[in-house]
Parts: sequence; structure tokens; C-alpha cells
Amino acid sequence: MNETINTLMEHTSIRSFEDRPLSAEQIHTLIESAQAASTSSFIQAYSIIGITDQTKKEKLAELAGNQTYVAKNGHFFIFCADLYRHQVIAESKEIDLSESLESTEKFMVSVIDASLAAQNAVVAAESMGLGICYIGGIRNNLEEVGELLRVPKHVIPLFGLAVGYPSQSPEKKPRLPRNHIYHQEEYQQDLVTYKKQLSEYDAIISNYYAERTNGKRQDNWTDQMVNMLSNPKRMYMNDYVKRQGFTKR
Repeated sequence: MNETINTLMEHTSIRSFEDRPLSAEQIHTLIESAQAASTSSFIQAYSIIGITDQTKKEKLAELAGNQTYVAKNGHFFIFCADLYRHQVIAESKEIDLSESLESTEKFMVSVIDASLAAQNAVVAAESMGLGICYIGGIRNNLEEVGELLRVPKHVIPLFGLAVGYPSQSPEKKPRLPRNHIYHQEEYQQDLVTYKKQLSEYDAIISNYYAERTNGKRQDNWTDQMVNMLSNPKRMYMNDYVKRQGFTKR
């Protein structure tokens, strides 16, 4: 196993960081690594906003559900789906590109582009000995987040990325079995096998929590999913995305 693969395999989310900012060189390296990611048709439909102002970080932490590590880290990045520059191109060339820019397809392209860029940054950060935590909580209050960041139409903040020097070393959480995730040739739909795999994974996760908490927690993955999905979140998202000029077509 080479060093890159080992870095990928050892990933854990870090939620406690040293009070130590990243250097300008580190930040630039992470941005350049993000920009090296693949991008659909070279459209580069994303932007990254770096947050260093402590007052703004604390406000973002509040909007994200009072997650302290949004405010306390080495650097906080926000990855955005971004077709604003393409709208500017259209206007400067006096051409109407709205049918394409407002399509669901280009929304998917922008989300995928941003996600690929972010994961490149994550791998780069972890290879440098830094820790990371993705922050989907900024989508709890996107209207306020958008106002705070002054994003124009055709831009949507998708998620945050807290990066810094870890002050904790959490255990790696077991993922779903490979044979449940990977399908050969076609999607395998044998329900007996499918449910058996889920049951086996439940036992693994239950044991993981029991060992991690000295028996205080013993829930499993499928129960977690039922509890989470029984309480729909961020149901305003469809309207917000449309107001920002996406998915109108």
C-alpha cells in the first residue's frame, strides 16, 4: 500500500483543532490542489470562500447548528456551486445562456465539480498532517449564510470544510461492506443477500459504538438512518436553489 492510499484509508473527521492558523503557503497549496481536480467539460463551476475573520466564523458556527469547530480551526473554507462567472460571460458577449445555466444538468455539474475540488483539498490536507471536517450544517440557514458571504445569484454555498492541526485522534468508523457498495456489471437486487449485508453491518456498527463508549451506546446503522430520515431537514432547499437561478429547467 503506498502513502497516498494509506492516507485515504486512514481518514477520520476531526472536530477538535489546535489554536494554530494555517500558513498562507498551506492555504495556497490546498486551493491549488482543489483546482487540480477533474471538472466537467472544463466548466470549473465552483468557487471557494476562505474565512479567517473570527466574528464571521462564530456566526457561521451558530448558523451551522452551534458546531464549535466551525469557529475554532486553522482555516475555514466554504465550497460553492458557481455559475455566476458563466452568466457574466453570457452578458459580456450579449448572448442568452439561461436555458443551459438554469438546467438541472448544470446544477449537477456545479455540485459535482465543487465536491471533486473539495475532496482533492481534503486529500492534500491530510497528506500534510492536517485534519478536516466537512460541514453540511451551513445548509441549515442558507439565506443567512448567503447574505453573510454576499454571494450573487447563480452561486450556492454547498458545505464548509474546517481544516487545521488535530488535537484529537478518533477511531476510524467502519464503512459499509465493499460487496454492498460495489456491484459487478449491474445493480444487484437479491433482497435476501441485501438485507443480510445490512444486518451484518448493523452488528459491526453496534459493536463499534459499544467499544467506543464502554457499552453506553449500542445503536446500529439502520436505526440511525430511520431516525434521521424520519425527520426531514432543510425542506426549503428546492425553493432556495431555484431562487439562486438553478434547476429551473
